[in-house]
Amino acid sequence: MPRRDVGSFPLDETLVGEGPNFPDLSELEVIRHYTRLSTWNFGVDTGMYPLGSCTMKYNPKTNERQAALPGFSGAHPMLPAALSQGVLRMMYELERLLAEITGMDAVTLQPAAGAHGELTGMLLFHAYHKSRGSRRSKIIVPDTAHGTNPASAALVGFSPVNVKSNERGVLSAETIAAVMDGETAGIMVTNPNTLGFFEEEIREIADAVHAKDGLVYADGANMNALMGIVNVGDIGVDVLHLNLHKTFSTPHGGGGPGSGPVCVKKRLEPFLPVPRVIEENGIFRLSDDFPQTIGKLHAFYGNVGIMIRAYSYIRSLGPELKKVSQLAVLNANYIKERLKGFLHLPYDRPCMHECVFSDKNQAAQKVTTLDMVKRLMDHGFHPPTIYFPLVVHGAIMIEPTETESKEDIDLFIEAFKSVIREAAENPGELLEAPRRTRVRRLDETAAARHPCLTC
Repeated sequence: MPRRDVGSFPLDETLVGEGPNFPDLSELEVIRHYTRLSTWNFGVDTGMYPLGSCTMKYNPKTNERQAALPGFSGAHPMLPAALSQGVLRMMYELERLLAEITGMDAVTLQPAAGAHGELTGMLLFHAYHKSRGSRRSKIIVPDTAHGTNPASAALVGFSPVNVKSNERGVLSAETIAAVMDGETAGIMVTNPNTLGFFEEEIREIADAVHAKDGLVYADGANMNALMGIVNVGDIGVDVLHLNLHKTFSTPHGGGGPGSGPVCVKKRLEPFLPVPRVIEENGIFRLSDDFPQTIGKLHAFYGNVGIMIRAYSYIRSLGPELKKVSQLAVLNANYIKERLKGFLHLPYDRPCMHECVFSDKNQAAQKVTTLDMVKRLMDHGFHPPTIYFPLVVHGAIMIEPTETESKEDIDLFIEAFKSVIREAAENPGELLEAPRRTRVRRLDETAAARHPCLTC
C-alpha cells in the first residue's frame, strides 16, 4: 500500500482525498448558528420547571465557581492521598454535614444517583440480615413510593410486596404491621410521599417493622420539604438516600451527572461501601479496611464535581436550609389553593413540597391531562409531571420549589387557568397543542410502538 511521510509520521495515501464538502462560513455565522440553537433549549435558567417529585430548583452559580477552582477541577482520582487533601477533606466534611442535616450517623457519597442510592440501601439491608444469619425474601413497597423502588429491591433479590395508602393518602401502621413478617427485610417508604404528604404514622410504622427485626428505608428524593424541620433518624429510619442533584441544588438531568449519597444509623455503618474517607491526626485518606462492607459501588469514589457543588450550597446557606424547606412547602400550598377550584384535587388537605391534581373536571370535554400540559407549553412553561403517582387517575403533579418567586408562580397559575378555560370553551384547540413551540405535538403512540433505535 503506498505511503508517504508527514514529518515523522507515515501517511496512508488511500486516506488522502478531498474531504467532506463543508460550507465556507465566517466565525460570526458559526457563532450565531450555535447561539441560536442554544436558545431553543428549555432549562431552569430560562423558565419554571414544575416537575413534581423531581425538585428542579435553580442552581446558584457560586457553586459552579467553587467546582471550577483549579485545585478541584484539576484533581485526578489516581492522585495519592497526599496530593488530594483538599478533595478528601471536602468529602469528609460533606458526609458529616449530610449526617447532621438528616439526623443520621454515617454517610457514603459513592452512589451516582437516586436509583443507585436505592440499590445501595437494599444491599445494606441484605448485608445486615445476612450478618444475623437471617434470610429475608420480601420488601414492603407502598403505592405512594417512587417508581424505581420495586426495581431496586428486585435487583437484590427481594420480592416487592405492594401495600395501598389509606383514604388520606398516607400509610396506616396497622396495614404495615399486618404484612410485616419474619420473611420481610423491611420497608421502602417515600417521605413525603408521591402525593406530597408527610407519612404521619412513620414512627409507628418503624416500630412495627423493627419488632420483626426489619429495617426502614426512606427514599429521600423529597427531602427538600424536610431540611431543618424533621430529624429523619429520630422517626425510625435506618437507611436514607439523598439526591444532591435535587435537594442540594446541583445540575439535574441533562446537566448531570447526579449523586445519591446514602445515610445510615450506627448499626449499619460497618456495611457501608468502600473505600471510605477517614481522618487521622488531620490527614485524610481512603480506606478499604472494613471487613463487613458491601464492597465497591462506583469507579474510584463517586461524582466528585457534584459533591463540591452540594458542599458549596450547604456552606452558603447554613441554617437557612430550613427556610428553603419552608418556602418550598409554602409555594406548593399556594398553588394548591389557587388551582383547586379549577382542577380536581383528589386529596384536599395541606401538602408538603408538591400538590397533585387530576383531569377529572375536564373529562366531559374529553380533554386530558396530556392535552392541558401540552397547551401549557405554548404559555412558556415546562409541563409538570403527569400520570404519576399512579394512585391518582390522570394525575398532574406540581412542585414549584423554593427558588420560584411569587410573581412567576402567579404567571404559572394564570397560564393554567387560561388553559382550563380554553378546555371548557374550545377543547378542540388543545388537541393540537403545542402550536408555538419549535416542535409540534409528536405521535407518542407511534413512538412507543415503533421506536427508532438507530437514529
